[in-house]
Amino acid sequence: QVQLVESGGGLVQPGGSLRLSCTMSGYTINPYTMRWYRQVPGKERELVAASASVGGSTNYTDSVKSRFTISRDNAKNTVYLQMNNLKPEDTAVYYCNAVRLTRNIEYWGQGTQVTVSS
Repeated sequence: QVQLVESGGGLVQPGGSLRLSCTMSGYTINPYTMRWYRQVPGKERELVAASASVGGSTNYTDSVKSRFTISRDNAKNTVYLQMNNLKPEDTAVYYCNAVRLTRNIEYWGQGTQVTVSS
């Protein structure tokens, strides 16, 4: 059974940094596009960053470009989201997502809360 487990969330002051981790168990992340989403109450889940399974390309939503970095360590079966210069509007529950489009397979983590506040 494939599972995604996130960690690294918490409370941080504006301008601070956090690193989220998402580890897959039960399979390898190699063939999966790995994504981070976030959601605040009353709003739709938003795609924040993505890391392609092949080629190493990454994509970010405009509001986090130059502040967030997604990376993956296939040997550790883990994807990371390094978040710098955090702002109050980054406050949300962050979810890890693994998708294999060619086989219509998708998994979600349980979410980790990030709160940016002074």
